[in-house]
Amino acid sequence: MIDAMEHFIRPNGSPPVNGYSHAVAFTGAMVAVSGQVPVDGDGNLVGKEDAEAQVRQVYANLTTVLEAAGSGLEHVVKLTVYLTDLDDLGAFRKVRDEYQDAENPPACSLVRVAGLVHPDFRVEVDALAVAPSAGYRLARGGTSETSQAYR
Repeated sequence: MIDAMEHFIRPNGSPPVNGYSHAVAFTGAMVAVSGQVPVDGDGNLVGKEDAEAQVRQVYANLTTVLEAAGSGLEHVVKLTVYLTDLDDLGAFRKVRDEYQDAENPPACSLVRVAGLVHPDFRVEVDALAVAPSAGYRLARGGTSETSQAYR
């Protein structure tokens, strides 16, 4: 159960934002999501030269992983976005705004990188989220073959 989550979108004296909060405070269990890349469930690259298609696949992967961990995009408190080309920022923002609540956006860092693990990857995103049902799942030792609780 989430005890509390508060978004500090633009505290007095802080610079303007575009779709993110300067800070998000929360209590409760947390899930850390590894960097998600534009690869589908079969391991195929999605959108070789299409930034928007790649970002959509990354968000699909984030959704899948967060749900498996007992969370969801609405519970994300922090994103780190890696882009190989800042010209892709518009595509990222467009897709992000379709998937995430503009009223309660997560904190976010954007990093331009020279390259990612695969030369055709244009974007990678990792996340921290509150996991409202994780306490129950972990107490039971996980609920699926793909989960593992460490005790």
